Amino acid sequence: MIQTGIDIIEVKRIKRIIQTNKKFLEKVYTSTEVSYCNSKKNKWQHFAVRFAAKEAVWKALGKKDIWHRDIMVKNAEDGKPEVILSKKYKKLQNKISLSLSHTDDYAVAVAVYNK
Repeated sequence: MIQTGIDIIEVKRIKRIIQTNKKFLEKVYTSTEVSYCNSKKNKWQHFAVRFAAKEAVWKALGKKDIWHRDIMVKNAEDGKPEVILSKKYKKLQNKISLSLSHTDDYAVAVAVYNK
């Protein structure tokens, strides 16, 4: 059975939330993700697309007890985005494919979970 999840977010919305609520970074992103995004010229797009990815993965998995920090998004050596799940969900990690895209204004992510 294949399940999908999709999410789209405005880049300026994530920027505003991060700038006004410093706890948001700790609640949603891993330290690896924060370092990666902060190293980029257009860091707000990278924060936004990772937020969208976490939401898309959450929707695809259909698990109510998974949190944003249980889902980490990083780039593989070939540049393709990949999902790294926390220990509790590690066995599901290789069953998820992820596609990300962003513009100056929007970030979108699609996750496919091959249950």
